[in-house]
Amino acid sequence: MTQLLRFPGSAKRDPAIAIWLDEQAGEWGTIAQRWFEVMRQCGSDVRELLHDGHPTACVADAGFAYVNVFKAHANVGFFRGAEIADPKGLLEGTGKFMRHVKLRAGDQLDAAALTKLIETAYLDMKRRVAAESRQAGSPGRPPARRPGPAPAGVPAK
Repeated sequence: MTQLLRFPGSAKRDPAIAIWLDEQAGEWGTIAQRWFEVMRQCGSDVRELLHDGHPTACVADAGFAYVNVFKAHANVGFFRGAEIADPKGLLEGTGKFMRHVKLRAGDQLDAAALTKLIETAYLDMKRRVAAESRQAGSPGRPPARRPGPAPAGVPAK
């Protein structure tokens, strides 16, 4: 069983993200856009979608990072943040897997360290996707989903 958060609906570029970013006014929207662009530039296999109402970056269909905007701060979050190296101590949170960096007005941001966290999260997820694919016997592809019963109202194939 996979512990990766998969988003089969991810796309190379999701137009809903451009709309979301345009709707975020002021400093926090600018910050979110900047850091989401760093995520997009991690590799040619980066895909994206809106998940839980905020831009999410994936390796293939496995989420690795996201941005979100709040009234007084912006977050750059990591789906497996609890398991990646954070030598500068930027990550916050106590969940089993996820961590985030909270960007607040007036704080001095170590942009190089945050960029490194994003790159580390990307490379970590890329490794996890590859390992899962190898275990499934299909190099470079996510494991095949086993067919189950058809949902109510959908004819079986």
